Amino acid sequence: MNLHWATLAIIAANVLVSLKGFNDQNFFERYKFGIGPIQAGQKERMLTSGFLHVDLSHLFLNMFTLYFFADVVIRWFGPSQFILIYFVSLVAGSLLALFFHRQEPFYSAVGASGAVTGILYSAILLQPDMRLALMFIPIPLPAYVLGILYMLYSIYGMKKRLGNIGHTAHFGGAIGGYVITLLFKPELFLTDTLMVLLLALPIVILFVMEKLGKL
Repeated sequence: MNLHWATLAIIAANVLVSLKGFNDQNFFERYKFGIGPIQAGQKERMLTSGFLHVDLSHLFLNMFTLYFFADVVIRWFGPSQFILIYFVSLVAGSLLALFFHRQEPFYSAVGASGAVTGILYSAILLQPDMRLALMFIPIPLPAYVLGILYMLYSIYGMKKRLGNIGHTAHFGGAIGGYVITLLFKPELFLTDTLMVLLLALPIVILFVMEKLGKL
């Protein structure tokens, strides 16, 4: 698979900013996602936090996932719209995290996971017949099945506060990728109606649970 310049540019930005954060704790603290500072007016953290990572393995996992799915989105939409989907998903992830954790001033997070999940969800919506296999599920499954399972796991992770993982940002990123992909390609409502509805199901479940106070 060739590495498109748009993918390379995003990976390079993540690497450079993350390396700066690894070596400069003040920089890391100033630009990470933090509910308190954002509510106090430092809105840029909602964007900058998406380029910071906790360590090399965190950075590698996000960029490796991006590498696998970026090309699908670029083939369908071109580099400009791919980059727009990436940034919309990043901000959507931050917005959902801000909404769900608004009463937790000390909540913080970093990572490109929201943006990358948006690209992943966009790719699945565009090419749902892709076959994917995970390390713990060696049998290739349709991409949409894994996408839905991942979103349901994210809801579970949000409810149970599993691990030191920004499940909310992942989910928000997926919503961003889903919505903007449909805005760019509304004919999917007609050509892939069932897939559009299936991928919307976890999103509906999340907001119903939030409305019922189950999260």
